[in-house]
Amino acid sequence: GVHGWKGDAHALATAAATAKFRCHAADLRSVANKSEMLAALAKGLALPEHFGNNWDALADSIEDEEWFGKSGCVVTLSHTTAFRKAHGLDWTTLEDIFAEAADYWRERHKPFWVFVS
Repeated sequence: GVHGWKGDAHALATAAATAKFRCHAADLRSVANKSEMLAALAKGLALPEHFGNNWDALADSIEDEEWFGKSGCVVTLSHTTAFRKAHGLDWTTLEDIFAEAADYWRERHKPFWVFVS
C-alpha cells in the first residue's frame, strides 16, 4: 500500500535489495505541476520510454510485470509536501493509482509498497 515515511530512504533501499525487490525513488522537490510530477515519476521509477505522461499510462506501467520485477517492488517518493498542498486533487489521484497497483500486486501475491516523505 501507500505509507507515510519519515526515515531514511537509503534504509528502505537496503531492505528492498536484501529482499531482492526492485526499488525506485522519485524526488518531487522541484515539481510545480502534474506534468512535471509525471516526468519526475517517469525518470525516478524508470518507466518505459513509451510512457504516455498521463494517469492511465502511469497505472498501466506500474502494473506491468516487466517493470515490476520478479519478487517485489518498493517505491519511495520524497519531498512531496509542497506538491501535495498545492495540487491536492492530483495528489489524491496519484495515491489512488498507487493503492490500486498495491491491490493488483497483492492479488498476485507480490509485495508492492510506496513510501511517501
